Amino acid sequence: QVELVESGGGLVQPGESQRLSCAASGSIFGIKVMGWYRQAPGKQRELVATIGNDGSTNYGDSSKGRFTISRQNAKNTMILQMNSLRPEDTAVYYCNAKVLSGGGYLDVWGQGTLVTVSS
Repeated sequence: QVELVESGGGLVQPGESQRLSCAASGSIFGIKVMGWYRQAPGKQRELVATIGNDGSTNYGDSSKGRFTISRQNAKNTMILQMNSLRPEDTAVYYCNAKVLSGGGYLDVWGQGTLVTVSS
């Protein structure tokens, strides 16, 4: 079983930066991909970025060029560095891990952390 705990959310002003962390614990050897997703009020959850065990990354259209995802494997931690934040980035950000389970993958989610971008 994998557990994910996010940290680093809060209130920031437009144009500022913020860093989110996700700490994984438990059966982390089964994790194949980790990522960040977000959900704004009244909207569907959307991809922010993912990173595989090989370091390959994938970004959602809204985060390309402004956000950077990374992993610190020795610390079982994933980082999302967000720069040039905009009010439309306001959302609950969720950490996700795709964990090998049987013949497929199981989605594991953190509890979410709220990021508010406002002046």
